[in-house]
Amino acid sequence: MDTVISLLVLSTLLQLVAAEVVSVTSLRAVVEITSGDSRIFSGESVRLKCSVPDVHLSDWKYLWFRGSDRLPQIEEHLVIWKSKVKHSGKYHCQGVRNTVVRNIHTLKSLPLEINVDGGWVILQVPPHPGLVGETLEVTCRLRVKAKLPEVILYKDGVEVMRQIGINPQIYLTNVTLEDQGMYSCRASWDADGRTHSAISVEASVQVAEVLSQPLLEIVADNNLFPVNFMKLICHLQYNARAPAPPIHFYFYKNKKQVATASSEKSVTVNRTPGQYSCKARVPELGISRESELRSFGQVTDLRPAAETTATRPSSHQSAATPTVSHPTGVSIQSSYQPQQSATSNFLSTVPSPNQTAAAMESDDTSGESGDTSGGSGDTSGESGDMSGGSGDTSGGSGDTSGE
Repeated sequence: MDTVISLLVLSTLLQLVAAEVVSVTSLRAVVEITSGDSRIFSGESVRLKCSVPDVHLSDWKYLWFRGSDRLPQIEEHLVIWKSKVKHSGKYHCQGVRNTVVRNIHTLKSLPLEINVDGGWVILQVPPHPGLVGETLEVTCRLRVKAKLPEVILYKDGVEVMRQIGINPQIYLTNVTLEDQGMYSCRASWDADGRTHSAISVEASVQVAEVLSQPLLEIVADNNLFPVNFMKLICHLQYNARAPAPPIHFYFYKNKKQVATASSEKSVTVNRTPGQYSCKARVPELGISRESELRSFGQVTDLRPAAETTATRPSSHQSAATPTVSHPTGVSIQSSYQPQQSATSNFLSTVPSPNQTAAAMESDDTSGESGDTSGGSGDTSGESGDMSGGSGDTSGGSGDTSGE
């Protein structure tokens, strides 16, 4: 009996020790391409590198994965030699370090998708989203070495550009959010006295704004702040190229600034009812974006003090519908619904003979509406092969490298 109890205790201890063997840090591994491209022909090679942003320069080993499958490599670099179509997939890595006490693992890297194409033409696009206003370069690559008398670029299946000449590079200038989508290209070339043509599979081109529209968060948790204070947080995505110019944040209550502009995206203010917003501005780039208004507390009257004494129209003045004016370029959505008895936030622009019209509150800050959206993921597949005849025809082809 004592022997059985001892074995049970030992088994429990071993389970507890095993549970503590692996520890995951907050560091995240990073995977990148050091040679080759994310979209290659079968038979070509690509070299990947895994790194850990560790300021202490610790000695790390690396685990590699394709999808959910663990790969045998444990080195810093992963090389896909003479690739095959089956090597396509999303690759990610993870750092691991052995210590006396336990094994330390990093978080897995974000996936990097590799597409191996068995056809004749591929469209290589930038691996990262382009920014509004930039010029993006896409390349229509041919598997064989031949002159390209004509290249046609398609977006979402519609022809957008036709290029005559041997240059496979195509430039999309001054891109906007409308330029993102699924692109493909058709290449024509001459070989063996015949003209051949093939079209690539689609590849995703993504475009992002330098500044996304901010989103204001109001934190009024009594467990975090005293009952008379709350925190305003301005969330946004900043996509400027490195080195990125500094960004300044502004916070407003009823369109009046409540804190000094700074590089901090949050501020603590008095907990009072009102309509709050925030603005992000990059002075060096001349770009600014403002959030939508958010109401806090029971808001009944948001008129400026100068308007609180405004008189009603005189008895001889005809009733006029108030003219409502919104700041140009600002997208405003408010959950505030004035009660019938509450005075409107905007005053009538029809003055009585003995009085001047009350000044309407205006905001000199202009925002830009619009969301940042990304394109869909890449589609891997096989494009058409060469076909006989002098006509401009296309057909399908399998992996030329073989399994």
